Amino acid sequence: MTKIRLSLLLCCACVVTAVSAQTHTTEQARFVVETVSSGLDHPWSVAFLPDGGYLVSERPGRLRLIDANGKLSPQPVEGLPPVLAHGQGGLLDVVLHPQFASNRWVYLSYAEPGVGGVGTAVARGRFDGQRLDDVEVLFRLMPKSGTGRHFGSRLVFDRDGFLFITLGDRGAQARAQDVADHAGSVIRLHDDGRVPADNPFVGRDDARAEIYSYGHRNIQGATLHAPSNQLWTHEHGPQGGDEINLPRAGVNHGWPVITYGVNYGIGTRIGEGTAKPGMAQPLYYWVPSIAPSGMTFYDADAFPAWQGDLFVGSLKFRLLVRLELRDGKVVAEERMLADELGRIRDVRQGPDGLLYLLTDDDDGQLVRLRPVG
Repeated sequence: MTKIRLSLLLCCACVVTAVSAQTHTTEQARFVVETVSSGLDHPWSVAFLPDGGYLVSERPGRLRLIDANGKLSPQPVEGLPPVLAHGQGGLLDVVLHPQFASNRWVYLSYAEPGVGGVGTAVARGRFDGQRLDDVEVLFRLMPKSGTGRHFGSRLVFDRDGFLFITLGDRGAQARAQDVADHAGSVIRLHDDGRVPADNPFVGRDDARAEIYSYGHRNIQGATLHAPSNQLWTHEHGPQGGDEINLPRAGVNHGWPVITYGVNYGIGTRIGEGTAKPGMAQPLYYWVPSIAPSGMTFYDADAFPAWQGDLFVGSLKFRLLVRLELRDGKVVAEERMLADELGRIRDVRQGPDGLLYLLTDDDDGQLVRLRPVG
């Protein structure tokens, strides 16, 4: 009888907590923020498992498993490749193969040590519930270098099964304009690491065949626009000039020749201005910088008014940005949750139609937005 009463009390307490949570009223929706799990060490990315659980990467080099009830497994997932937590680098993105339910492939991007220093790498392994088996490295940024800056890196599969990998310039601006160098580019591969025959630089001795687009500074947000099967990315500018871009085959996005940002502190111009023939303009940019990280389109039913909107996390201003689109252009921007959760590192739409966020902290949280009314 005592156990029954205790269970009832606990259930009631949960209901009261949910009902009494602060309701956020925004331009087009009302929601509460629910904590799914906490105690994460600088989480970077979240992937949703078919059983309702979650895989979360922690930048220091651990992959964590959270069950459907939000319980964090005390032991990290085993079998990861060697990861170096170095500056801004460490264990970065985690995504599931589109046919994960049958093949169990999990893909990771991370900072890999090696000859010449460290560089972004991508590996995959088969997840058995506790560890990764059959781990193989599919891609390595070359050449490696010693700096701890600008690793990227997000992973996105498109509807045709191609894997896109976003990279940073590794803190060396000129590398982004050199197609013989992976840094500052978007990479396009088959799911097993093979180079697609129609990649734009295939067959050129002076270029890396893996490169899809180049002239990027540091891409930490990428998502697929499902209706068009188009990759959308955002990247950190310097002081100002964070950009949203639509990478296309062989296109030069300009960094550091053109940018809407300036040199840190002194405010002097970088490169040749904000535009140049043969270099793509961003779809949208921020001045001052918001330090964007994580990005997703929303297309579910839980928030009908948000359908088709683009959501971006902000590290600098510790908020969530909603961008309203019309005919492929940004027509409105709304900022929400300012200083309420902390630095928002990742933004994802869950299979339940809710919006999930990761906070970048040594006691980071996985939270979700649930509609009210």
